[in-house]
Amino acid sequence: MKVALCFNLKKGKAAASADDLYAEWDDAETINAVRSALAQRHQVLLIEADEKAFAKFQKHRPQIVFNMAEGLKGASRELQIPAILEMLQIPYTGSDPLTLGLCLDKSLAKEILAYHGIPTAPFRVVTNIQKLGDLPPFPLIVKPLWEGSSKGISNQALVHTKGELKAQVQRILEAYAQPALVEKYLPGREFTVALLGNGQDLKILPIVEIQFSELPPNINPIYSYEAKWIWDTVEKPLEIFACPAKIPLNLQKKIEAVCRAAFWALRCRDWCRIDVRLDEKGEPNILELNPLPGILPNPDANSCFPKAARTAGISYAELINLVLDIACRRVGLL
Repeated sequence: MKVALCFNLKKGKAAASADDLYAEWDDAETINAVRSALAQRHQVLLIEADEKAFAKFQKHRPQIVFNMAEGLKGASRELQIPAILEMLQIPYTGSDPLTLGLCLDKSLAKEILAYHGIPTAPFRVVTNIQKLGDLPPFPLIVKPLWEGSSKGISNQALVHTKGELKAQVQRILEAYAQPALVEKYLPGREFTVALLGNGQDLKILPIVEIQFSELPPNINPIYSYEAKWIWDTVEKPLEIFACPAKIPLNLQKKIEAVCRAAFWALRCRDWCRIDVRLDEKGEPNILELNPLPGILPNPDANSCFPKAARTAGISYAELINLVLDIACRRVGLL
């Protein structure tokens, strides 16, 4: 089968930069690993997700696209390539433009979850530093509204006072030029859950727990940008993830149930990684959905979706081709 792999590649200074602008983009190692996996069974064409992508898709007309393009700026960046592909009537892996846009906008995703009765922390969207009233009680978490990969969520994102809140909201408004999501801090354990499939065939891989005890001393128990990209490195990996999570069966079933419900409520397709945290009563709440999950190939890179797959006995190459097969069945290519 003729398969196009669509991606955003970190290049030059972007690949080595400490700035988080390109944090969601993939490095050459990841892109080559995905290409190699797909090439085991298919003819693979590489198409970078830039302004030339439309013409390349139009010219080459692949049978299907393995989409891992994140885009760069704006609330609609993740849906740009799928929208192009729908215009050209070329099938692709993963969720459609509407779902990608909704999941990237954390507040809209949470509104849909709440409508369906799926637990998620109370929140407000703040667009003006002068309007910080009517918020949940402290402590609070402050995040950019339209970012992934923990961008904008520093160790200081957990705030306990009005002064800390104002400083973090101001930082988001200025540095990211977007609203801030302010939500109630949930004090319980945190998990991330990898899902594969569609409809009633949806499967859940072994649950990953984030072990905040492995972070440096006196650090807030949140999966911050520093925790994801600075303190935990390939050269010095932290034992920050436990997979499978050591949890009672009843809690496992609760987590799986809310993740299935969230996947269906947001109309996700093929695969998704969902972040979950327990509230003060020990009940699982959805933090956010990641319908374009990270898939770093190096086990020392601590990428959660491949880690869950490995725990389930699925190799990296098998995972990539499984995602493609799931999408192919959905669109009638298998």
